[in-house]
Amino acid sequence: MQQLVVTLDCPDRPGIVHAITGAIVAAGGNIVELQQFSSPDSGHFFTRIEVTGAERDLLSEGIAQATSDFDADFLVADARPVRTLILASKAGHVLNDLLFRWHGGDLPIDIVQIMANHDVLAPMAGFYGVPFASRPVTPETKAEFEAEVVRIVNEERIELVVLARYMQILSPELCDFLAGRAINIHHSFLPGFKGANPYRQAHTRGVKLIGATAHFVTGDLDEGPIIEQNVVRVDHTMDVAKLVRKGQAQESQTLAEAVRLFGEHRVLADGHRTVIFR
Repeated sequence: MQQLVVTLDCPDRPGIVHAITGAIVAAGGNIVELQQFSSPDSGHFFTRIEVTGAERDLLSEGIAQATSDFDADFLVADARPVRTLILASKAGHVLNDLLFRWHGGDLPIDIVQIMANHDVLAPMAGFYGVPFASRPVTPETKAEFEAEVVRIVNEERIELVVLARYMQILSPELCDFLAGRAINIHHSFLPGFKGANPYRQAHTRGVKLIGATAHFVTGDLDEGPIIEQNVVRVDHTMDVAKLVRKGQAQESQTLAEAVRLFGEHRVLADGHRTVIFR
C-alpha cells in the first residue's frame, strides 16, 4: 500500500485534528502514526501523520477543503527517498558516513550528486558510484559555483542540500534560494571557539564537553534553526588528535540524524526553532 506523510502547521484552534482525520477517512486513508504539538511560544499547531490506503491528490484536495478556514500550510508527501545534493570541501568524515548509511539503506535520501571546491574526495564518491564535480571557489568564481548549484537544484529536482563540511560561506542569495531545504553541520563550540583550529582552542581551555550541531542554513552564519545536537564528555587526558576524532564522530552522527529526520518529514519550522517529531 502507498504510504503518505501529511505535515501541517496552522494557528492553534479547536477542531484541527477532527478536520484532518475526517479528511483522511473520507479519502479512504488509514492513519498508522500521528504526532501533534501546540506551541505555547508561537501559538501554532503542528502535526505529522502517516497514512496508508489513500491516493495522494485526492487526500491533498480533501485536506485543503477541510482546513480552508484554518490558514494552514500543509504538505502531503510520498514516503520515498528525498533527492539530495551534497556540498563538500576536503574533510571526508561526514561525507563518508552519509554515503555509507545511504548505500546501506539507512537514510531516506537519494544522493544525486556531490559538488566540492576541491577534488580530494572524488575517489570516495567514485567508490560509492555517485557523480562528483569540483571546481575552485575564489572571490572571483564563487558566483559561478553557486549558479551551478542553483542549476543542479532546479534541473535535478533537488529537495535537500547537505553541507558536509563545505568550508565556504554561502551568499545571502543562495541561502534565500535554499531556505528550509539546506542543512549544515558544525562543532558545538560556537560561539566560543570561532576560526581556525577550534579543537586546539578547546584543548587549551580544558573543555569538558564537545559536540556537534546540525541546523538549517540561513543568512546568519551558523545560527539557523537547530535540527539535532549531540555531546560527548572529554577530559584532561585527551590530546588534540583524540578530541578531533571524538568531535568528528559526533559531527557524522549528528548530521546523519538530521538528514534522516528531514527525509522522513519529521522537521517543521516554528519561527527560529524547529518542531521535531521523532
